[in-house]
Amino acid sequence: MGIVAGLDSSSDSTRIVVCDTDTGAVIKQGYAPHPVGGSGDVDPQAWLMSLGEAAEGGLLEGVQAIGVSAQQHGLLALDAGGVLVRPALMGNDKRAQSAAADLAEALGGRTAWAQAVGAVPTASQPVAKLRWLARNEPEAAHRVAELMQPHDWLVWQLLGRPVRRTTDRGTASSSGYWSAAAGSWRPDLVELGLGHQVRLPEVIGPADAAGHTPEGLLISAGTGETMAAAFGLGVGLGDAVISLGASGSVFSIHHEALADPTGTILSYADATGMHLPVVHTLNAVRTLRGTAELLGTDLEGLSALAMKSTPGSYGLVLLPYLEGERTPHLPHTAGTLTGLRRESMKPEHLARAAFEGMLCGLADALDVLRGRGVQVRRVFLLGPAADLQAVRAIAPALLGAQVVVPQPADYAALGAARQAAWALGVSHGTQSPHEPPRWPAAASQVFEPGDDLPVGQAVRQQYVAVREQTHPGAFESGTAESGTVESGAFESGVVGSGTVEPGGQEAAGGAGGYGAGSQVPAGGAGGYEAGGSVNPGGYGEAGGLVAGGYESV
Repeated sequence: MGIVAGLDSSSDSTRIVVCDTDTGAVIKQGYAPHPVGGSGDVDPQAWLMSLGEAAEGGLLEGVQAIGVSAQQHGLLALDAGGVLVRPALMGNDKRAQSAAADLAEALGGRTAWAQAVGAVPTASQPVAKLRWLARNEPEAAHRVAELMQPHDWLVWQLLGRPVRRTTDRGTASSSGYWSAAAGSWRPDLVELGLGHQVRLPEVIGPADAAGHTPEGLLISAGTGETMAAAFGLGVGLGDAVISLGASGSVFSIHHEALADPTGTILSYADATGMHLPVVHTLNAVRTLRGTAELLGTDLEGLSALAMKSTPGSYGLVLLPYLEGERTPHLPHTAGTLTGLRRESMKPEHLARAAFEGMLCGLADALDVLRGRGVQVRRVFLLGPAADLQAVRAIAPALLGAQVVVPQPADYAALGAARQAAWALGVSHGTQSPHEPPRWPAAASQVFEPGDDLPVGQAVRQQYVAVREQTHPGAFESGTAESGTVESGAFESGVVGSGTVEPGGQEAAGGAGGYGAGSQVPAGGAGGYEAGGSVNPGGYGEAGGLVAGGYESV
């Protein structure tokens, strides 16, 4: 059919891929850093400068359509003439923390927000930035007549600033004033934040065109980075994605919006017309880095140390809540290390406990989605830390699913290009608006839990038991029994019929007993001999993308 381009404007750079519309094969690529930082107040003209530099050398010659992906949660406030009233406020700007808390209370609390838009306000969201703007820059706030996010603004600029302003479901769902469940804006929430009504972009469908440039180039709907990366990876029903940055995120594709009264799940929309529930943790690779620094090594050295230990880390359990935690909601807590005995006080056991703690924390987040009916048959593991042997060896059994580690690629840009091919095909009548182009799946390495699944689930039980003893009722309901952690469910203070005793030992019961020098129970969890190790396969090329612009390592 032809060639299309995908443009991803992240917090620090612009990446462009030019692809064949039929096969998705990357023909050429471009890259340019943003000339200014990606935090605080940013002049969005910097994004256009970066785009122009990335497209130098005739990169876009022959391209018939462009898709745009961009960083989420940025706020561009414009006056009645379409002029910015101030520089853009970016997603990683924390100044709106108190404003977010005020907004949550103003609507009636976390449950009210979860029911309204599927997300409780945080400092990153545009809705909280509106309250901050009204409170701290009232003159600028009074001039605001319309709102955009970075993806919306870039599309508008590429189209020559037409009268029509557009966005897509994915970007709209990141705002805090659009409901993925209802598929509509909540202008009352804009007024709650800003103090008055404004113009909001038209939300168009995944296969729709936002318009054509003056030169006749089709611009597709575009979307946010998380949504574009999922689309570029080929994530579908039954898939979950875990992004390993300093903090962590877990998201999946689902057929309906998930209203979570606790606010743990962020109910976003994806780039295909479905939904994308997201659960965040505050502690992922920062847990590994902190442990590596304590042991005087780096991440590779920590991984090598961990592989010298055995499942269960000789009874050591690390609750990795170093920065407090979001899942479960423990904002003011600290990390906890239990199970210290003379035989467990070795570097390799602490190293493994760090990997097991990080992955169990992410498994908790994954189980939040499972507990709401999200089916998980395989897990995409993203980020530089996915290349560590210990992560690849331990993750499948702890997560209870096949683990896929994609090779490095600009997946958000690829997702934007795939969307451009979709909109182009629809405009030519060669593509269904209900079925995106079938591009090949990302090249990946696959790791199976295999025979190590029972021992992995026993390690999960050991972790859950310590977590529930230390933070009773951190997760509200559910059960965990018979040596496996049931999908998305935890029973306050109870795991099977065993309880955790001081010193990190587990009394004989559903999870089996732990004795000095043993690693995992020989009882209900299926048994595992001391000295064994989990190694579901080798590892090779580094895989990883911190999808969706989440915090990098």
